[in-house]
Formats: sequence, C-alpha cells, structure tokens
Amino acid sequence: MTQRTRTAGLFRRVVTAAAVAATALVAGCEPAASGPAAAPATSTAPTPKQALLAAVPDSTEGTFRFNGRSSTGDVTGLVDPTAKGMELSLAHKDPELGFTMRMSFRVVAEDIWMKVRFTGTEGLTGLPKLPNRWLKLDRARLTDPGSAPVWEGVDIGNAGPLIEAATRVEEQGAGKYAGTIDLTSGEAAKALEAEEVTALGDAAKAVPFTAEVGADGNLSRLTLQVPAAGKRKAYPYLVEYRDYGTAPKVDVPTGTAAQAAPKVAYELLAG
Repeated sequence: MTQRTRTAGLFRRVVTAAAVAATALVAGCEPAASGPAAAPATSTAPTPKQALLAAVPDSTEGTFRFNGRSSTGDVTGLVDPTAKGMELSLAHKDPELGFTMRMSFRVVAEDIWMKVRFTGTEGLTGLPKLPNRWLKLDRARLTDPGSAPVWEGVDIGNAGPLIEAATRVEEQGAGKYAGTIDLTSGEAAKALEAEEVTALGDAAKAVPFTAEVGADGNLSRLTLQVPAAGKRKAYPYLVEYRDYGTAPKVDVPTGTAAQAAPKVAYELLAG
C-alpha cells in the first residue's frame, strides 16, 4: 500500500476548522439589556414573542444538554450554570484525506481544557502526538483568543438575542411558534458570520424560524431556515436544549484525567 505523507499543517487546518465550529455558536451575541425572560408587569397575557423569550434558559433551570448547527458544523455539549461551565464536542471529517478529528472543549469559569482524537489515519504520517487526556490551556499562550470558547452565559446557542430580533412571532399550537427574524438587527447580527449576513442582502431581514417549548416551560428547539447566499447553500441554524436539571455537571478534570497542554496543542489551535 502506498503511504501518503502529509505535514502537520494539514492537520492544523482541520483542527482550526473544528475550533471555529465549536466557538461559532457560542460567541458574539450579548443578551438584551432587559434580559431574555422579561415579562409584562400587568395581568395582560404575554404576547407570543414574550412567552417565547421567557422560555430561554436563564441559569435557573440547572444543568442541560445542548445541540447546535450552523454553517460551520455541528456541536453537542453540556451547560452547567452553577459551575459557569460547559463542554462542547464535535467531529470533523477532512474531505481530502478522509480522516476524522474529534475535538472537545471543557470550560469551568475562566479555565479551559481541550481533548483531541484522530481516527481513520491509516497510511498518513505527520499526525501530531497528543495525550488522550484533558489538556489544560493557558489562554495567554493562544495566538488567537477566538480559537477557544469562553463562558458567556447559559444561552450558548444565542436563542435569546435571535428571538429578540424577531419581527413576527405566531403561536401555532401548544408550545409551538413560528415567525421571522431580522438577522441585521442588534445582537442577532452577530449570530452569523458578517460576510454571510451581507451576502444574504434583504433576505437577512426576514429569515423564517420555528421554535418549540417543552411542557416544563423551557425552550427545547429553535430553527432558522437560512436561505442560500452566493456560493453557500441554504441550511438550518439549529439550537436544541434538553434534559434540563438532569444533565451531568461540568466538573474540573483532575488526577490522571488531565495535564498541562503541550506545545503542539497551541500550534494546532494557531492554524
């Protein structure tokens, strides 16, 4: 069998792409000043938009699981409000070389760890050697601070800012909503890449969405149907929250499960 020799640079490209996917859904947006769960102070029934905003997690629900999808990829994870912690995981397959990289980040307050594993690497050389442990990163050593996620609150899928930007919200049954969102408005404009919003043009001002609220009153799903723009195909921007109060806690990895990140870990994240 012919062995394909590749440099670590190609692997860095995949790691960088995966890191972007892991951080894209959890960075950029800020909650509205009034808070996503604001409700009218009168006895008047809340509007569909107010009811939907009230369902966005605000740290009182306990731990929960998270699934997200954007134009950069899919991410799964955990959120632990008490620990100011989250764990994000994703898999990225290189279309040229065929190997798959599985990357996870764990954040607890200001601290962050990373774990990386490669599969399907038969016949490839130049693969970075990384311990199968949680590798604690020193943020001061990151060439690009945006290459690793930070704790910015429990609504890591940016559901609150997106719903705030809704120009139309209709209730279509128990716990089911639909409407349109203006992705050029306020903090919602940061949910997608700036060039993507620009490419959408006027279509960005009325992006269709659906949302679901569970029987517990918590948001379970928000889906935006982002239309095609330029060379980018149409795709669903998805946020799913589930297992409120029953998901595992996000703890600091200890003992033999963790170690300081070696130099190669920083080189990979640097791209």
